[in-house]
Amino acid sequence: MFTAATRFGTRYAAPAAASGALLALSSYYSDGAQVKVKAEAAASAVVDINAVKKSISELIDDDAERRGDGTSLTGTFVRLAWHCAGTYSKVDGSGGSNGARMRFDPEASWGANAGLDIPRKALENVKAKHPDISYADLYTLAGVVAVEEAGGPKIPFRLGRTDATSGETSPKECGLPDADKGSRKNTIQHIRDVFYRMGFSDREIVALLGAHALGRCHTDRSGYWGPWTFAENTFSNEYFRLLLEERWSPKVSHNCKPWDGPDQFEDSTGKLMMLPSDMVLIQDPAFRKVVELYAKDESAFFKDFASAFAKLLDLGVEFPSTKPWYQFW
Repeated sequence: MFTAATRFGTRYAAPAAASGALLALSSYYSDGAQVKVKAEAAASAVVDINAVKKSISELIDDDAERRGDGTSLTGTFVRLAWHCAGTYSKVDGSGGSNGARMRFDPEASWGANAGLDIPRKALENVKAKHPDISYADLYTLAGVVAVEEAGGPKIPFRLGRTDATSGETSPKECGLPDADKGSRKNTIQHIRDVFYRMGFSDREIVALLGAHALGRCHTDRSGYWGPWTFAENTFSNEYFRLLLEERWSPKVSHNCKPWDGPDQFEDSTGKLMMLPSDMVLIQDPAFRKVVELYAKDESAFFKDFASAFAKLLDLGVEFPSTKPWYQFW
């Protein structure tokens, strides 16, 4: 979710009611069997969201079996969903998950999105099976399924995002968080600037970063290397426990050679990693309080993450009105 400022990127509002009383379409949360999707108020299609989720889950399982090395698309799907939505700015309403603009430049070429062509291509099989779902809904729903299938909380989700036909409405600048701004003070401020721009609190920031329990970094995408936990396909509070209990030191070697990548930290085994942006969560007093809570109370983390992640995925989307067609007030 975080990017390296001068290298490639790592894995890593409140919805406004649509106007037009007679054209309003109903939108329901993901526990419904079928959901109506608004397509620019011009057409509607019935999407069986449970069938789509099943197809995504099967894709994750089949891919993991083919790999056979303990890695999977789980963390990558979370990163895809995150990066689709994490461009949002509450200042001008730009960015957000609507449009699936990552398919086009400039977002497709941002260093922060390096490697995200892989999950997008993988999801084409799901899109072919369920052509009525928008890419914007599909990419964000993939993140939801990844979290839930990894043992995480159920994420509130609703369909209704539409697809852009170009990248013309993309933000001029990336806006996704960097992994390191050169100093502890600058990195802490940067994290708050980015997440506050999207409308998140300190507690929500820490909850969202708990997604680092999943997946790993790749040197050919971010320059960083390694997983955050020993169970990278399991969603848990292990990330927070490790932050507090492990002894983290700067990485100086890799595969018996001097480490020449960006600054990162490793545990005593040399098999796990933390980014500078992870470490500041235990260096900043306000962030640390939340880390300590989540490390000892997984249920609190799950509850907060579900709420914050659902909020993230809704950013920049004008969902169809939930009022019945005959209600005019």
